[in-house]
Amino acid sequence: MADKSSAVEDKRRQLLDAAVRVFARKGFHASRVGDIAEEAGVAHGLLYHYFKSKDQVLEAVFSENWSLLVARIESVEETDEPAADQLRHVAAIVLRTWLHLPDVVRVVIQEFGRSPELGERIGELTLPIDVIQRVIARGIERGEFRQDIDPVFAATVVYGSIDELLTGWVLGRLPGGEEDVARAEQTLVEVTLLGLQKP
Repeated sequence: MADKSSAVEDKRRQLLDAAVRVFARKGFHASRVGDIAEEAGVAHGLLYHYFKSKDQVLEAVFSENWSLLVARIESVEETDEPAADQLRHVAAIVLRTWLHLPDVVRVVIQEFGRSPELGERIGELTLPIDVIQRVIARGIERGEFRQDIDPVFAATVVYGSIDELLTGWVLGRLPGGEEDVARAEQTLVEVTLLGLQKP
């Protein structure tokens, strides 16, 4: 029974990975279920055995990848590091996703970050901002950051910068190689900490 369940999960994962490649290459709206099946090397009808529609495939791509990313970001709070180091880790986790899963980043930015359904997902999409806000608030409480900073606005500014870097890479406006991502990470953290830390 365990083998069968593992085979089902493997096939489902194969279809999702194929969908990510197709959506990243063609865009969600221009992609057909047949494109995903062909990319995965399976029969056209098999996709409907695992997903009801192309929309459900996109939903699974988003929810599974996003929940993993959020869990990694939230794990930063479990450390007792200074707030500045926690911010460095959050920035690294999100920005390096571009190096490890560029097609997933493309799909999330292009299909969710700018979609009309954004309002329905706002709670999920703001989870990383909530983590950054708590990190900044703790930094203020511990005397590591300035007392006159509003954690809500500061977290939005930090995450907005992260989002804009990812968008720049997706749209090809910014160089996005490994060294570029490292420089972006360093620049983001240094600029942010200049504003947050006491002179």
